[in-house]
Order: sequence, then structure tokens, then C-alpha cells
Amino acid sequence: MAVNDLNTHKRAGAPTVADERADLLEALAQHRQFLRFTTRDLTDEQAALRTTVSELCLGGIIKHVTKVERNWIDFILDGPSAMPDFTALTEDEWASRADGFRLLPGETLAGVLADYTEVAARTEEVITSLPDLNATQPLPSAPWFEPGARWSARRVLLTVMAETAQHAGHADIIREALDGAKTMG
Repeated sequence: MAVNDLNTHKRAGAPTVADERADLLEALAQHRQFLRFTTRDLTDEQAALRTTVSELCLGGIIKHVTKVERNWIDFILDGPSAMPDFTALTEDEWASRADGFRLLPGETLAGVLADYTEVAARTEEVITSLPDLNATQPLPSAPWFEPGARWSARRVLLTVMAETAQHAGHADIIREALDGAKTMG
């Protein structure tokens, strides 16, 4: 998929789905493309720069959104065992999670974008092959989840979409602060 072409958010050869899944996957693909588009024509050094008071950089945002999407799709398939028990993480584990928001030495923008493309293809494959978007899994232990709550595959997909859209907005601000480029406008 060309990063420079905002209108190429449909993946060639993507399966056709005749229900709400097609709409959900298309909306997610569009948000992904907005996010990817913010990195057009950047060097690895630019993608690693913090341009605001936030710890976020463009490469780190792509890395984070990729990991979040991968974890949630694993959750759809494997339930809460696919994610850590957030109530039991140590301070060191919380601190190391911060690396997921940065482009670290040895990581490249091309590499994180390629990983994001692979995760997107897997998400499409999993969602299109699920027998039912209403299937639920119990949420992992975390201070931000109600104990005993369950989420459907649909709810997970909507969460991934919201996470992607939110971070696409962050990325747009970071890119504009970097060199004045905007995703739209």
C-alpha cells in the first residue's frame, strides 16, 4: 500500500464480506491510512522526533497502534490470556511499556510500517473468518475494566478503530509541528 496515496486504503485482494464486517473493516482501513499518511516522506530520524511536550513520536505511534491491534486480535482468539494481568505489572514492566511509544535505535519507519501492514492483514483475516461478531471473551484484569466484564469481537474491533483514529489525530499534530505537513487541508 502506498503511503503517499491517501485514497489507497483498500488492500488488493482483500476478502469481500457482505455484512457489517465490510463496513467496520473499511472504516478501520481508512483510519489506518490516515495514520500511515502522516509518515509520508519522512526519514527514520524525523519519525523518531518528539515535536510536542508529549513523549510520542510518529514511529512510536505506529509501533503502539500495531501492538494494540495485535493484542486485541489475539484477545478475540485466545481471551484474556493473550494480554497481561495489568493489576500485577511491576514498575519496571510499566516503564518498559513506554518503549512501545518510541522508535528505538535499530528500528526503522519502514520496519514499523511493514509490521503494521502485516497486523492489518491478520486482523482482516480473523474478522472475516469469525463465525459471529457477538462471540465474547472475559476481559483481562486491569484497573480500567469492570471486573467480570466481557467484550464481543465487535466491541474489540470498535475499540481498535477508536484507538487508531485517536492516534491518527495525535500523529497529525506531531507531523504538523515537525514540518507543517497535514494529513488533510
